[in-house]
Amino acid sequence: MAFPVPRTCPFDLPAGYAALRTERPVSRVRLPDGQLAWLVTRYEDVRRLATDPRISADRGHPNSPYTELVTAQGRAAIAAVGRSLIGLDPPEHGPRRRMLMPEFTVRRVNGLRPHIQRVVDESIAALLAGPRPAELVTALALPVTSTVICELLGVPYADRDFFLDRAAVQVRRDVPPERRRQAGGELRAYLDRLVTGKERDGGDDLLSRLAARRNAEFDHDQLVGLAMLLLIAGFESTASMIVLGVVVLLEHGGAAAVPKDPAALGLAVEELLRYLSIVDTMPRVATADIEVGGVTIPAGDGVLLSFASANHDADTFDDPAGLRLGRGSRQHVAFGYGAHQCLGQNLARAELEIVFRSLFTRVPGLRLAVPLADLPFKRDASVYGLDRLPVTW
Repeated sequence: MAFPVPRTCPFDLPAGYAALRTERPVSRVRLPDGQLAWLVTRYEDVRRLATDPRISADRGHPNSPYTELVTAQGRAAIAAVGRSLIGLDPPEHGPRRRMLMPEFTVRRVNGLRPHIQRVVDESIAALLAGPRPAELVTALALPVTSTVICELLGVPYADRDFFLDRAAVQVRRDVPPERRRQAGGELRAYLDRLVTGKERDGGDDLLSRLAARRNAEFDHDQLVGLAMLLLIAGFESTASMIVLGVVVLLEHGGAAAVPKDPAALGLAVEELLRYLSIVDTMPRVATADIEVGGVTIPAGDGVLLSFASANHDADTFDDPAGLRLGRGSRQHVAFGYGAHQCLGQNLARAELEIVFRSLFTRVPGLRLAVPLADLPFKRDASVYGLDRLPVTW
């Protein structure tokens, strides 16, 4: 089977995932570069392999499976960013992750909530003062998420047009590999200069604090790679969840569907994360023969863990294709699972809760400005989302 398989319906997973979970839960797929890899689709198998010490996250391994066409230079660049955190295995991974964890705890994020609320309020005020219809990706989703991560990292927001453009290219599969590599190189060069300044002058931001802790095990290039990873991950996926979540809520009653109670709103956000599952797979490599799902994955083979498919496994979630905002289940794996579970998940949850509550409270008459079928969904991107979301009220 050729992989990845694009989504064809706005909110459903790619066709065939349900059959794979039932008939071939660990199946062979052919990637865009012709390489073969194993696709794992059942919830229990995905969680088991995500914590299996015989599974490596090393993105520099020659069999690390990429779901987009990349050049040899592009592979090297992706591996370099991965060596800063997401491509590390034990024992290197633990200390690097623990270095970042205090920046993203629930307590730390709760301290940021008043600031996030102010950014959201200002964006909505600007939205309401502007023309109708409005475009919600550029008017709300990207301004909120990029402002928050810029201030947290210490990246100048005035440079947003530059890094938003380069970051957007990184998650698209439908751009030439050379263009993706060039955009990645330009973004890395920008962050190299920024990090160099923080190493020299310091400051009161996350990158400056990391620069002050730089040592022989965590050098300048790794800090630049980490800055690139945190910047892109800090806004791209949450911005996509915001616009897709707004569309889903509009399709299920609009303002009336958004819970007023904070706890219920939190559960609704968890269900939206599970239901939409905007990041499908994560690449891994088997370092030993592993039996799972009735097959043996040989040592050295590439493995794709489908967290999106796991989130729609009927053995774990009743009526998985249905949206139940009061479902009350937090056992989804939309942020991954195991040692590499998303560090920024608490920040993402806070941003989603504040945006959905504030937007539908202040604009209760919000509605799509075009038919659902005319919305430009990103069907060929590693982070599912929307290019534009025209709305009116």
